[in-house]
Amino acid sequence: MSGAVLVAGGAGYVGSHAVAALVAAGRRVVVLDDLSTGHREALRGAPLVVGSVDDAALVERTCRAHGVDAVLHFAGRISVAESVRDPALYERANVAATGVLVAAVARAGVRRFVFSSSAAVYGNPDRVPIPEDHPQRPTSPYGASKARAEAVLAASGLDVAALRYFNAAGAEPSLGLGERHDPETHLIPLALLAARDGTPLHVFGEDWPTPDGTCLRDYVHVVDLARAHVLALERLEAGRGGGAWNLGTGAGCSVREVIAAAGRVTGRPVPVVAAPRREGDPAVLVADPARAARDLGWRASHRSRLDAVVADAWAFLGGAR
Repeated sequence: MSGAVLVAGGAGYVGSHAVAALVAAGRRVVVLDDLSTGHREALRGAPLVVGSVDDAALVERTCRAHGVDAVLHFAGRISVAESVRDPALYERANVAATGVLVAAVARAGVRRFVFSSSAAVYGNPDRVPIPEDHPQRPTSPYGASKARAEAVLAASGLDVAALRYFNAAGAEPSLGLGERHDPETHLIPLALLAARDGTPLHVFGEDWPTPDGTCLRDYVHVVDLARAHVLALERLEAGRGGGAWNLGTGAGCSVREVIAAAGRVTGRPVPVVAAPRREGDPAVLVADPARAARDLGWRASHRSRLDAVVADAWAFLGGAR
């Protein structure tokens, strides 16, 4: 625990929460972020190196200068819809850049690597909840890029923990941390903005093979995700081995249920408009989180209950203002 942790993409949504969790755990942190989608003020004083993970010389120099002995990698693109429009961008940003980062940190003597992966690697599941050994059949270039990045890491010789998020959500309003995507693509903040501003929320498909016809997702609070990264790093440091772990609650919520929660939390109606299904969207993504409980000692907390997640996101947005 004497070395520093390099947090790549640490000025972004999940990365900034992980930085806060590392600092609270007494870890030395240095953030590498090009600020293309991240925010300097989200770091709350953590040292920042402005640059890209595919700048090998910068990565290696940063690791040596700060005495880095572990990496948390959050940098990359995250939109399914954007990946369908521009798959080459996702190959560069999520796969090739990860390869450059891995090679550079290895040259600097770093051996431990925690990777921000995704449930999108699974695609449409054969069984739900989804275990980690489920076949990987991603339905979008985004999911495929995460699967290929995992393969790059598996071949790297580093000690790797791949954390497959289901749906990251919520905020830590007491620290001023939350979702600030531009444009916003995630359902919960979009539903809250619709309630606040009256701009209709698009519901992409009402004829999915689910109980109410809308997609089912497993929403997990971003603070719980951040805690999982600290636990995964501690596992690697203890020499207990790497692997892949699902991070979710084990329960799915439909789009309609999220809309209802947004209405309860805000006390306002959420205007909606029906839209066609989006290419690349699976009908159901719900985690089997048993392996994370067994190996990492991690479980989603009460903050991952739907209304609690939505309430934290609403508080971060400033409520009705």
